Amino acid sequence: MWHCSLRAAPGDRILEDGEWADIARRVVAATGIAPADDPDGCRWIAVRHAPDHIHIAATKVRGDLRSARHWNDYLTADRELAAIEKEYGLQRVIRGDRTAAKRPQRAEREKALRNGHAKAARERLRAVVRTAAAAATDTNEFLGLLTHTKGVLVEVLYFPSGEPRGYKVALENDRNAKAEPVWFSGSTLAPDLSLPKIQSRLAAAEVPSSAEGHLRPHPWHQATAATERIPHHLDQPDAGAAQAHLAAFGEALDAVALTAPPDIRTELRSAASAFERATRSRVRAEHHHARALRGAVKAMLREPAPKDGAALAMFLDAALLAVIAAARWHDRREHEQQVAAAHKSLLHLQAAYDHTAATPLLVLGQRRPSQNLADQYVRLILQAAPAHADQILAESASQALTTALAEAEAVGHDPKRLLQQAADERALDDARSPARTLTWRVHRLSQRPAPSRRALAAQARSTGLRHVPSPEPAATAPPTISASRPRRR
Repeated sequence: MWHCSLRAAPGDRILEDGEWADIARRVVAATGIAPADDPDGCRWIAVRHAPDHIHIAATKVRGDLRSARHWNDYLTADRELAAIEKEYGLQRVIRGDRTAAKRPQRAEREKALRNGHAKAARERLRAVVRTAAAAATDTNEFLGLLTHTKGVLVEVLYFPSGEPRGYKVALENDRNAKAEPVWFSGSTLAPDLSLPKIQSRLAAAEVPSSAEGHLRPHPWHQATAATERIPHHLDQPDAGAAQAHLAAFGEALDAVALTAPPDIRTELRSAASAFERATRSRVRAEHHHARALRGAVKAMLREPAPKDGAALAMFLDAALLAVIAAARWHDRREHEQQVAAAHKSLLHLQAAYDHTAATPLLVLGQRRPSQNLADQYVRLILQAAPAHADQILAESASQALTTALAEAEAVGHDPKRLLQQAADERALDDARSPARTLTWRVHRLSQRPAPSRRALAAQARSTGLRHVPSPEPAATAPPTISASRPRRR
């Protein structure tokens, strides 16, 4: 026997018997149970015993005594139901692309609840493995981090050559009926957590060496700058590069949740867990495009953020815009599950950012410069971001922005040039608070050494040469008449 149940959403209209009959015929035809115009199709019946759903029951033996060919019937029925929802004006169900991690079964969920855990073992192990992959710089370090994680069992599988070919993980207190650990391979936890795929991501990481660390910007500033460029990458036609940046950004969220203060760690872990679904799609990631971000994330874990919260708030502000851009990128490609995951992650990130940014912004606002100097910066804001100037100046964070400009000027930066650079890095249309976003950008850019006069002069000459227009005669100037000399040969 073959059984299928179909239910309308609670907000949908009540369908008539004829409509349910048409839907049932289309489903059995699409799945191969009873193809249209096939007299030997399986015998079936549809029963409606409630206003909002029906049950379809069918034999699996055709009239010619052959077995029905209904392989993959769940997906074929789902494709037909998507068309039915559109034609009948019903609620559209969010559909995936078969790239999601496997959900825990009912028995796994009930077992976790009996043991006092909100999540099943495979979900907790998935978070552990993702965090280890985000922190590690090579395969040995990845496997070592898993091995030293409290409460996690690891078994590594090797090729005859001695090279690792795979791994399995289990929780110490998760046992089967025979008191044996319940093992999960990386690929069963998630499609991108197999050892070969983790190794490909580890190979595509630009990790700065300790010898040159003093010459490089702070890792948190690097990670923030790379995150701010994600919306730009997502606007480009290279889908493989865009998918790589989304995967690297997912690792960044895992890493930040690992080092965040306890009061926002839960929100950041929820944000990272939700965005995990948005890091995968049918688009194949070309991970070498995201080397800078992935390397900055790994360096970030080795140099925690300053305790004042400014670096963390700066990163989270850029992360909010990256998540919004990710939702739009997936929406353009009709990746419905990924869009929903990005929106869910955005709520947790916003809560974490609001909590983190409040104190640093208040401290900056209290160091507000003199009124004359503040008025000068207001004029610069009007010039640099005219489309958002009114909103910026109306926000309380505008005082923090003027303080950031004053402190940047005090260490040798040109506030006009710095503010224009901050405004030009990325459009402010998606920012809920443009004043906050500009404040963190100015703060990050001001941490770099101020350019010397010679460097500024060279940059001005270079810019001038690039923008010098080709000479053209003035339209209104009268022609100049001059005596011409005979040419000498």
